[in-house]
Amino acid sequence: MSQPPSDARILVVEDEPGLRDMLAIFFKRVGLTVSVQGSFQHGVDAITNAPEPYALVLTDLMMPDGTGLDIVTCARSRSPRTEVIVMTAHSTVETALEAMRRGAYDYVAKPFSTSELRELVFKALEKRDLVTENARLRAQIARERPGTLLGQSKVMRDIVTLIERIANTRSTVLLTGDSGTGKERIARAIHDYSDRRDKPFLVINCGAIPESLMESELFGHDKGAFTGATSRTLGIFREAEGGTVLLDEVGELPTALQVKLLRVLQERKVRGVGATTEQPVDVRVIAATNRNVESEVRQGTFRQDLYYRLNVIRIQVPPLKERQDDVLLLAEQFLERCNAEHQKSIRGFSTDAKRAICSYNFPGNVRELENVIERAVMLANGPVIGLGDLPPELSGSSALAGPSLLTLPESGCHLDEVLAEAERRLLVEALERTGGVRTSAAKLLGVSLRSLRYRMQKLALEVGESDDGDLGPPSEQILSSSRGDE
Repeated sequence: MSQPPSDARILVVEDEPGLRDMLAIFFKRVGLTVSVQGSFQHGVDAITNAPEPYALVLTDLMMPDGTGLDIVTCARSRSPRTEVIVMTAHSTVETALEAMRRGAYDYVAKPFSTSELRELVFKALEKRDLVTENARLRAQIARERPGTLLGQSKVMRDIVTLIERIANTRSTVLLTGDSGTGKERIARAIHDYSDRRDKPFLVINCGAIPESLMESELFGHDKGAFTGATSRTLGIFREAEGGTVLLDEVGELPTALQVKLLRVLQERKVRGVGATTEQPVDVRVIAATNRNVESEVRQGTFRQDLYYRLNVIRIQVPPLKERQDDVLLLAEQFLERCNAEHQKSIRGFSTDAKRAICSYNFPGNVRELENVIERAVMLANGPVIGLGDLPPELSGSSALAGPSLLTLPESGCHLDEVLAEAERRLLVEALERTGGVRTSAAKLLGVSLRSLRYRMQKLALEVGESDDGDLGPPSEQILSSSRGDE
């Protein structure tokens, strides 16, 4: 980046007056808008009370009233897109790694040259711009072709193609498939890709509303139509005028309401409870169910004529276990969303975490995957989600936790294999916790570095790229004061 973005605002938090003034002059000379604060508390107040989040915060590590590590946490909590660089005269690997774990972009040791600082700051701002642009493009893609967010497996690409073909029609759509497969998301994609996208998209769960209230929820009621009807309501069909209504779990509709729904679909008119006239409606109806509707038609619990009216276009949504190509893509989308919702800055998944996610069966389908990722984001201590952040059913730790570790199965076991698997998992988790620094992992496990190397070679582990005598793992390489590209 030869020139900084014109809207980039920098905050400097430094208690040494001479360095603080020098940094203020330097940043103004290179074309950046800069604010300076001389204490930890003033820095926190500036971050918290700024009308817009700062693009970058440059903070001292040790200050009389606080630490730069807490400045990192404060800035990243305000906005995950704020980049933070920590300055310190106490150049230790442990401090550097802690700054990175809290979300700092990088770490620079005093004294440093202005050319070095300029390069580092510009790279941090360039990263911020790339992240912002990526988010903008993702949002644009979602608006222009929301189906692309559903998956990349062949079966989902076929569904997306079908969505594109039917989106602008008025035909009813029946979505079938197991619970949690993403039927509502597909319904939303149909709406968003249609010419109704600017009108309401309303969802009603037909199994969650008492039968006595369902007719009113669907079609509305007049004032005084029944006890408690103190005002007139429109009902979901009229509220969604011009848009789309999703009837979720439509198989739960009682027979009497099935008849009334059929008439609405045929006549495109609704009559509220207690009303004397019908009102025309223009809505696209999508129905979803996890039941075997054909079987219920044969048993007489679901009307055949309504089934034919709903089943104009049928989309069978496959379970997640049949969409292995989509698992990691969906996990990354959920991670990005959870980062934004919970103001986190988790960068991705470790190799072992990816392997565990991709090999798990996910009986709860997409909904279970979403819950797993949200849990992992909330529990993760490092910059990436590791194997230890995943629930036991994914990480496999349940087989080695609690009494089972010391309990011999009835059928017996292969002792060497059990011990090797336990050792492998503990080694991987220790290395993930320490950002791949083998010396720190060895301390965590209470073994020597030589012993750790031997155990890793024995188990063919490649987590962590080097020992302290070499260049260091990637997390250490980018912390040196003379830096290459990120």
